[in-house]
Amino acid sequence: CMLMNGRIDGHIVQGHVDAVVRCVEVVETGGSWRCSFRYAPSPEHLLVDKGSVCLNGVSLTVVAPIGDEFSVAIIPYTWEHTNFKTLRAGDAVNIEFDVIGKYIARHLATYGK
Repeated sequence: CMLMNGRIDGHIVQGHVDAVVRCVEVVETGGSWRCSFRYAPSPEHLLVDKGSVCLNGVSLTVVAPIGDEFSVAIIPYTWEHTNFKTLRAGDAVNIEFDVIGKYIARHLATYGK
C-alpha cells in the first residue's frame, strides 16, 4: 500500500476484479510478448490507449483498444515473474479497469455530459 504523501508514479490499482476477459492470442515480438483480449464493453469499463489495466493482478499498459478487443505488451521481466508465460488463447483472465476511468464514467452517468 502506498502512502499518499509522496509522488504517485505508475498505475493506481485497487485489487478488485471487475470482470473476466478472454485471451485472443499471445504473440512473441522481438523478445517481448503482445497478449490480446476480448471483453464485453460497457460504459463503466473504460479502456484508453496507453491507459492502465490490471490483468490477473498485474498492472499493465493498454495497447490499441478497438471495439471489444485490446492488447498489452509484456516485457521479459514481467513474462518470467508472472503467470503470463502460461497464458494461451481461450484462457479466462481477471480484469480490473482503471479506477480513474471508473470514477469519470460514474460521474458522467450521474451528472450528464
